[in-house]
Amino acid sequence: MTVPELSGTQEAILAAYAELIEEVGSDDVSYRVIARRAGIAERTVFRNYPTRVDLLLATAAWIEATLFAREESHSIFDIPLAIRDAMQRYDARPELAHVVAETAMRGVSGAAPSPGRAHLERLLDAEVPSLDAAQRRAVIAALSHLDSVGTWVTFRREFGMDRRDIADAAAWAAEAVLDDIRDRVSPRPIT
Repeated sequence: MTVPELSGTQEAILAAYAELIEEVGSDDVSYRVIARRAGIAERTVFRNYPTRVDLLLATAAWIEATLFAREESHSIFDIPLAIRDAMQRYDARPELAHVVAETAMRGVSGAAPSPGRAHLERLLDAEVPSLDAAQRRAVIAALSHLDSVGTWVTFRREFGMDRRDIADAAAWAAEAVLDDIRDRVSPRPIT
């Protein structure tokens, strides 16, 4: 996910709010406390993020782009490993993972539930161009869903899975999605 370029003040606000979320949760944090942690005036927080929704969306995007950032995969078949790594990062910072997931799952205007879709499309175009539109859509939908903090939350809350089990299950499911298209990979030119 890309975050619009932020000023130093905005970065300080978002970092302070993320720290406070980990310490006390997202509901118990006032603009005054965020301002104090960021070393700025409360009015400055309001000027940059006039509503709690604005602040929450910006913070969720910042968390994904910075604290949960990852390198782009070079092959569609590397995605299961990237998913495994992402699940472990979410598990290491569960409070922040919940904020990102709940922002996306609520459908809050501006939330991006599938930030890696364009990358998956490029990988499929390059490696498996023979997929028809329905197959392509199914692969992208399944991988996008698996590669989300929402999947981590579901595995954690509903199934009570631990860090390793979540990472293994998500990677296994991604492998299962890709198994059906492995034999259709276009050969790469030798360089």
